[in-house]
Amino acid sequence: MIRNAKRITAYALTAVITFSGMGITAQATGDSILPGGGVSLALSNGNKLEDITSDVPTMPIESIIEWIQVVDEDVPGEPTEEDLFKSLVIAQVTNYVNVRSLPSEEGEILGKLYNNSVGTFIQEENGWYQITSGSVTGYVKAEFCVTGEAAVEIAKRVGKRIATVTTETLFVRSEPSTECSIIGMVPEADDLLVLEETEGWAKVDVEEGTGWVSTDYVSLHSEFVQAESKEEEERRLAKEAEERRKAQEAAAKKAAQNAATQNAQSGASTQEAVSYDVSGGSEMGAAVAQYGLQFVGYPYVYGGSSLTGGTDCSGFVMSVYANFGVSLPHSSAADRSQGYAVDGLANAQPGDIVCYSGHVGIYIGNGQIVHASNSKTGIIVSNASYRNILAIRRIF
Repeated sequence: MIRNAKRITAYALTAVITFSGMGITAQATGDSILPGGGVSLALSNGNKLEDITSDVPTMPIESIIEWIQVVDEDVPGEPTEEDLFKSLVIAQVTNYVNVRSLPSEEGEILGKLYNNSVGTFIQEENGWYQITSGSVTGYVKAEFCVTGEAAVEIAKRVGKRIATVTTETLFVRSEPSTECSIIGMVPEADDLLVLEETEGWAKVDVEEGTGWVSTDYVSLHSEFVQAESKEEEERRLAKEAEERRKAQEAAAKKAAQNAATQNAQSGASTQEAVSYDVSGGSEMGAAVAQYGLQFVGYPYVYGGSSLTGGTDCSGFVMSVYANFGVSLPHSSAADRSQGYAVDGLANAQPGDIVCYSGHVGIYIGNGQIVHASNSKTGIIVSNASYRNILAIRRIF
């Protein structure tokens, strides 16, 4: 692969930071919050471990990469996706590799490049790659990363192609044509997982199944994890701690109010009671899950937020959490940035928010979620793995 040393044939990265991670005290146990970013790959025999942490794992942040072409007269034509991926440097480590100020272990640690996270290649120097990733520009050991041709397939696997809806209501059609039937509707700003792209259309995953949307009404981008600077990590951990404290205080206050009025309210429901085993995790998370379950059987209404009169998926999550004094957005895409990240379904606890392409639900334990599914089924309980999960977020 040819790289121009004078004018870099690369693409600028603009990081949109969301809050992930539990903090530096997270333990690597079965119910812990663990580093995300895809499947961990074992290091080759004989690799040195100077730049790989042996401490308790720290959570990565999630970022969105927006590709901005830097014009280079020596490289004509539009770049392909494969060209873009060849310019990536992708960490392949157990946890993270340090980003240093110099191509040496004596260099100051500027940040962390987590496993399967990416930077853009600048140059190679004495077995080190100089990269830019998020707000960090520095050096990572080449033996712990891949770039060029080797990065292409990994980038396809660990990156997510996302279509963000840019119109008030987007129709999802059965085939890539405006003449075909509408299988679903998606509100503005929702994120959809792209499965395939063709001229003018993108095949996406929605609650009603797979369908096609016009690319005239979406913004397409690829999501990867990028480096986190030392300063960003400190700010993130402090903000997450403060948000958890506020959420817990609000929930405790709301619980006291509910308890004070409980005797004055009828315990009967117009819906037949449904019993599910909600166990594990925090007491507050279990209470959220149990509260959401009492609305199973009530209707789905697009754009709605009434737990009994009709609600859509994000309206359901918003209204359930509102009962505990926690304010969440009426948007499945925005829910992906609430709270902090949980790595994988195996680490999910009752009350966690499970985010899908254009959809969201509440985890209730035992591999299940409660969610406002669609107009045909209303609010139901489903296996959490019934669709590809984009993110799991914890509020408490």
